[in-house]
Amino acid sequence: MDARWLVPEWPAPPNVRAVCTTRDGGVSQGRYQSLNLGDHVADDAAHVAENRRRLREAIGARPVFLQQVHGTGVVALDDERHVVRYGTAADGCTATATGLACTIMVADCLPVLFTDEAGHRVAAAHAGWRGLAGGVLEQTARSFAPDLSGKVIAWLGPCIGPKAFEVGPEVKAAFEAHAPEAAACFVPSASAGKWLADLPALARQRLNAAGVASVHGNDGTDAWCTVANGSRFFSHRRDGVSGRFAALVWKV
Repeated sequence: MDARWLVPEWPAPPNVRAVCTTRDGGVSQGRYQSLNLGDHVADDAAHVAENRRRLREAIGARPVFLQQVHGTGVVALDDERHVVRYGTAADGCTATATGLACTIMVADCLPVLFTDEAGHRVAAAHAGWRGLAGGVLEQTARSFAPDLSGKVIAWLGPCIGPKAFEVGPEVKAAFEAHAPEAAACFVPSASAGKWLADLPALARQRLNAAGVASVHGNDGTDAWCTVANGSRFFSHRRDGVSGRFAALVWKV
């Protein structure tokens, strides 16, 4: 794999592989340079196809792309109906078969990868604020049921950081309605009536409450921020029109 991609540092079992791509390693041009994996952002279709081919070749598994809709739906990729060319509308996916890579595309939202200590199942979720507030992480974690305690491991990928994620009061209220302790993940913004939200911290709260205690990766520092690292990550908030990078997890 490209040495410039991120390989999660998490205690995954030996039969589980994971990676998070960066902007590096593809053929797209201009604002999509270079490894844009999104086929819905007006990039040249041939470039996207080549980028996806390179990704598949690099990981030695089949990336399964979803049509992400900022919801809470989770699909099982072991069901062949969901392994289709144009993707199933969902924001989480899970698999027990080898060679199927659960794939989440992002350009500010938080990608979350999952596995269990036994390496029986892998999963991935797309956690923008709407999906996170709606319970997409809990829904994805439930695919590891019945007993989550101490057995599920999660990794948080790059996303918009807490210094850049300005939101309105309705976002803060949505999280606090679920759990009052979410208030600690918001600080007042310089803009009147606005707040800066810590997306990774909110995700950790939700995962811990769902019984997932082993959470790794993004700690909210600047190195993980998509907005602050323009040469490494795509960012819709920063650029308006941008490509997509991806986080993937699979079994071998």
